[in-house]
Amino acid sequence: MLDAKLDTLLAVCEKNNFTRAAEALSLTQPAVSHHISALEEELGVKIFHRGKGELKLTPEGEIVVKYAKRMKALYERLQEKLIVAEKRVTRLRVGITHTAESSLTAEVLAKYGSLHSGVSITIIADTINNLYDMLSSYEVDLAIVEGTVREPGINSLLLDTDCLVCVMSNNNALASKNMVTLNELKREKMILRLPNSGTRNLFVSNLESINRSIEDFDVVLEVDNIATIKDLIRKDLGVSILPGSTCLNELRKGKLTALPIENLSMIRETNILYHKDFEHMEVLDSIVRIYRETAQKYR
Repeated sequence: MLDAKLDTLLAVCEKNNFTRAAEALSLTQPAVSHHISALEEELGVKIFHRGKGELKLTPEGEIVVKYAKRMKALYERLQEKLIVAEKRVTRLRVGITHTAESSLTAEVLAKYGSLHSGVSITIIADTINNLYDMLSSYEVDLAIVEGTVREPGINSLLLDTDCLVCVMSNNNALASKNMVTLNELKREKMILRLPNSGTRNLFVSNLESINRSIEDFDVVLEVDNIATIKDLIRKDLGVSILPGSTCLNELRKGKLTALPIENLSMIRETNILYHKDFEHMEVLDSIVRIYRETAQKYR
């Protein structure tokens, strides 16, 4: 059983308050304080800075919380594994980026689930950095992300190779061209992903590689949701830089136009990340096969 003091610590961090944590855990406030003090004494560190009505983790406290989350996730995985062993049911938690969520990935995972009875899949969409953390702490079994990660204990399997393109309304004057020049792009109103997104970072890094800056362009709107961006583009409110895989359905139906950009080769990989001790390699093989079969229908 997971140490109750760790559960208390995580509740205090979530609520940022001893009293609210006590209420959530059905404990008294003194009991919560005792748990934290006992944990600090046991580990020989101070976990919180206590100010006026404010709790802040110490550097040592941040380390303790990081590993407490990992221990709780592992304990929950142990419980799930025992249930799976008893009921012979496979459960998968898959973390995907928002870009992957807007591509074929969710459809492919749904197809996999429908083809394999007894399989339960939970999809968690988040930023790449958060997904790395969740994978490292075993909060997800797989992470489907753009790019890869160089970490001991983590393997990657290539799912797809994609490139960023300029996406626009069919009514845009550029839609009749074979490619877009950077000078033409400068004259367009641009709707881009948020600065911390992989898509935005890849576009910016490619511009910088040819001594250009994102500041040279007329970025009128920043949006995290790709579906919203595509809807705004269809209404001819601007153009965007998106992975071609996120627009396959619209391109096939003739609802949008996508063109390469002169002097920019924005190619990237989509990979499945998993721990080296992941036990179900047949799952990965099946997901890759279904993905490629599904992608073929759109291309």
